Amino acid sequence: MDHLGRKQRINDWYEIYSNDVFNYAFFMIGDREQALDIVQDTFIRAYHHFESFQGGREKSWLFRIARNLTIDYIRKNRTIANYLSFLPFGRHDEMSAEDIAILNESEKQLYLAISKIKPSFRDVIILRKIKEFSIGETAEILGCSEAKVKVDLFRALKVLRKELEKEGFRYEAI
Repeated sequence: MDHLGRKQRINDWYEIYSNDVFNYAFFMIGDREQALDIVQDTFIRAYHHFESFQGGREKSWLFRIARNLTIDYIRKNRTIANYLSFLPFGRHDEMSAEDIAILNESEKQLYLAISKIKPSFRDVIILRKIKEFSIGETAEILGCSEAKVKVDLFRALKVLRKELEKEGFRYEAI
């Protein structure tokens, strides 16, 4: 594919998937500006490594790039605070009025509980339950087997339920 064709394809993917990539990065790191940077870097990297895309689902490929960039960011900025409060939902002084208005109380409790579980469980819950990737797509993004995705999701949901119960949250169907 020539330069213009590649550029147009990446632009098309940006229009379709950039919001989903942003939401994923924001759920993982809780920093709006950094999530926007990850979105930009994801599509720049996709452009520069376009020849490594071997067909299939471009969304899975883009999410794998975004996940790797997010992990790199977390590793570079690893502090205890990052792990304890990777989402700003628990600290109202840092949330914008728009953020507070958008989330209802149940969503706030859910996101806060997700922020308290380990990153590998967080990944599988976000990809499978929030972004609604299939088991196969999630396995492709995470670079693991479908069996591992199933096991990790089962364990992650169990941990999430315990965290929600500890906070006194009544869940319907998690």
